[in-house]
Amino acid sequence: MRVAKRLIVSGRVQGVGFRYFSQETAQRFGIKGWVRNLSDGTVELHAEGTEQEIDAFEQTLKDGNRFVGVERIEETEANDQEFRSFDIHY
Repeated sequence: MRVAKRLIVSGRVQGVGFRYFSQETAQRFGIKGWVRNLSDGTVELHAEGTEQEIDAFEQTLKDGNRFVGVERIEETEANDQEFRSFDIHY
């Protein structure tokens, strides 16, 4: 069953390629939705997939890469909008 989640990610997540990392990771796990920077220094994501896909996606985001430093991910339920891809919003 597909679910939709709104994620707010804080830490070293702006100016380090986090949106591109998120997009690449989402595509690897079959996640649909979008990612964008927020003015408070956090990043917002809308993620749609199975519970297992989203859990794996979140864990990979938390693990980051050599540039990204995720400190916290806040997760809330969202409305499923049936996106066809995972896009970066500017």
